Amino acid sequence: MVKDTATVANETALKNLKNHNLVENWSFDGLKYEKKSAIDENGNEVDGIYNVWITLDNQKQFNSYSTEMVKGMILGFREASNSRDVNAVVLTGAGSKAFCTGGNTKEYAEYYSGQDQEYRQYMRLFNDMVSSILACDKPVICRVNGMRIGGGQEMGMACDFSIAQDMANFGQAGPKHGSAAIGGATDFLPPLIGVEQSMVSAVLCRPLSAHKAARLGIIMDTVPGLKVDGKYVPNPLVVTEAVTDDYGRLIHGEFKTDKEEIAQARETIASGEMDLSLLDAKVEELCTAVLHTFPECTTKSLEQLRKPKLEVWNLRKEDARSWLGYNMLAEARTGFRAFNEGNKEIGREIDFVALRQARAAGVPWSDDLVESLIPRAKD
Repeated sequence: MVKDTATVANETALKNLKNHNLVENWSFDGLKYEKKSAIDENGNEVDGIYNVWITLDNQKQFNSYSTEMVKGMILGFREASNSRDVNAVVLTGAGSKAFCTGGNTKEYAEYYSGQDQEYRQYMRLFNDMVSSILACDKPVICRVNGMRIGGGQEMGMACDFSIAQDMANFGQAGPKHGSAAIGGATDFLPPLIGVEQSMVSAVLCRPLSAHKAARLGIIMDTVPGLKVDGKYVPNPLVVTEAVTDDYGRLIHGEFKTDKEEIAQARETIASGEMDLSLLDAKVEELCTAVLHTFPECTTKSLEQLRKPKLEVWNLRKEDARSWLGYNMLAEARTGFRAFNEGNKEIGREIDFVALRQARAAGVPWSDDLVESLIPRAKD
């Protein structure tokens, strides 16, 4: 007589299973770790199998990560990876405005600014956070609920799958704010979208719509997130009704440039409301697809498919950490302060032309130079 799986499990399962977690009962402000029941193909909860949701919850600062949140991410991914009852990991942000906009610029400006040694140690944590995503034994799904910018984009690209609501924007901001996108973007972007498009993103800091990110292969899929009069509509700020322009150039997914069209789009957005139900359904659908695979074969497939990312990431991450630490003595302390102390009226960027003219004249970095570049209200 053939025994059923439950009987086999009852008779042969290991007793007193070892706990492989480093820390028990950890908790960090700004980060949520939740286990949610996995759902089968019929929409039913699966007994004893879960999906872990790791949520960045710092909405006042667009889910930017603090030092404490980074620590929590490391422990969270390690725990999810170790958990025998976990099917997949979903990494997301709270709300509908931002998935993550990178490091917390307030913390950068007020604590790390000018502190090269401290920032190098912080970057050790950041590197370990990215590595914990790339080393997770479970598939990692990035639920892009809003903006995925800077370090948030780098975290997202370390994930295995990304699904976005189409009001989300993607991109890098480093050279605009005193840094370089060497926390993963310069590693992950070239194999994904080619060197020239990587230059556009990581050097010129031009944002991508969710539709263009999907077209380029940065994310797996996109779904609408804006409802107007109870009906989902595509992002009004983005070209979605055409593939090419009159000259045959690809325009699907590009941001609209006509002022009247932009104004009309903003009115449409203001009249609507965000509803991420379709995003949640798509993420759950992907988790269910993972559920119906052999677990060890899935893990091995992940290990192999992650190798192009891991090889370049492991080769460069320590050099990047050292440079970013030293850069906090000059351009980074200036750019992060400008962003933190600026506002919509005076701007959040330095006078780049004045900086280049000063450096061309041989002016060394000094407190006076930094202060002269910070945006301030005009008398």
